[in-house]
Amino acid sequence: MTVSHETGRPGEPPASPSRVDLTGEAADLLRRLTGLHGPLMFHQSGGCCDGSSPMCFPAGDFRTSEADVRLADLVVDGLPEPVPFWMSVAQHAYWKHTHLTVDVVRGRGSGFSVEAPEGVRFLIRSRLFSDEESAALGLEPPRVG
Repeated sequence: MTVSHETGRPGEPPASPSRVDLTGEAADLLRRLTGLHGPLMFHQSGGCCDGSSPMCFPAGDFRTSEADVRLADLVVDGLPEPVPFWMSVAQHAYWKHTHLTVDVVRGRGSGFSVEAPEGVRFLIRSRLFSDEESAALGLEPPRVG
């Protein structure tokens, strides 16, 4: 099950393909964590250690700046407000042709992400955008080969 971040108007298709989605398990965990910590946010950096995993923080606990891109507002049924998903500009340069899905796996990460005490960690699953998705997003298809 995938939960999309696209909101749009009821009955209208989204204006462009989503860049970030959630699995049902990730949405369930976000509902539980929001009950414990209040509104949340994600940040995906390209750093070392768990920097390649999405980090989940109470909203505002991670300061974003011009060095970050807001890729999505993840709408989760049962939460009063979307969960923003940020990525460092440098990481986005590498991943701009990639659709991301936030998932959950057992095991603890070594970062400061709020799910760490739950014995699980968020994980990114990815795939390249199709040529049609890339065109809808205004991206040149990646050069391969």
